[in-house]
Amino acid sequence: MGHLPGAVLRAPGPPALIIRPPTPLGTNMHDRKPVQSWLTDMDGVLVHEGQPVPGAPEFIKKLRASGKPFLVLTNNSIYTPRDLQARLARMGLDVPEESIWSSALATAKFLDDQRPGGTAYVIGEAGLTTALHAVGYVLSDFAPDYVVLGETRTYSFEAITKAIRLINDGARFICTNPDATGPSVEGALPAAGSVAAMISKATGVEPYFVGKPNPMMMRSALNTIDAHSESTAMIGDRMDTDILCGLEAGLETILVLTGISSRTEAERYPYRPSRIVDSVADLIDDV
Repeated sequence: MGHLPGAVLRAPGPPALIIRPPTPLGTNMHDRKPVQSWLTDMDGVLVHEGQPVPGAPEFIKKLRASGKPFLVLTNNSIYTPRDLQARLARMGLDVPEESIWSSALATAKFLDDQRPGGTAYVIGEAGLTTALHAVGYVLSDFAPDYVVLGETRTYSFEAITKAIRLINDGARFICTNPDATGPSVEGALPAAGSVAAMISKATGVEPYFVGKPNPMMMRSALNTIDAHSESTAMIGDRMDTDILCGLEAGLETILVLTGISSRTEAERYPYRPSRIVDSVADLIDDV
């Protein structure tokens, strides 16, 4: 069969692609499975300035009665779960020890997964050292595998100097959380993130942060209670840690207005929580 003069013959090719319109933004937010597991931040959500947030004791009581798995999360690595249980109990919050998950526990779990039976030089307190001992780590300043920086009430210049030298000699640098400051009655206190920045400036080595907003914190928490991201909600008071962390881990995210972030501030971020409520008192009926 002939062809018209001047026509261009084309080789047979694959069929044309059919491009479908993208799924509208926010669809996943509304089509999530019912919440079967709960993660909640502690400071700013359950307690604020040493006092329970109104409705928090009732929320925890309802959670426990429901039988749904839950964890109370904190970036603070100073305290052991037993310490935190006692602290919460004094404020009328009945949280079992096994329902508390800290950045210290998440850090210990991460190191145990990465290098089982390793060694670490630690700047921190009982929450961190106890967690590392529990996974079989040896604490040593002799050629350790890791320098692990956590929170402490008394950062020592001598200990920081030792950490700098060990990192320069090849130790890997881990920090429990990136928080630059922490609260106190007198005002802001320097926290692990600030000290990590000083060590990084001296060594040229950036730490790996395990705690929020690293979704590693959420994933380790989910694994601890055998929960699934698509049916778990994260309650937090900070857009830049709690909500970001939950979002990146694929959880439903709920911002409460009893802590750091306000409704107006939340609108300034390029990401949004699934919903905003005044406090955990508004979530009691959702459990």
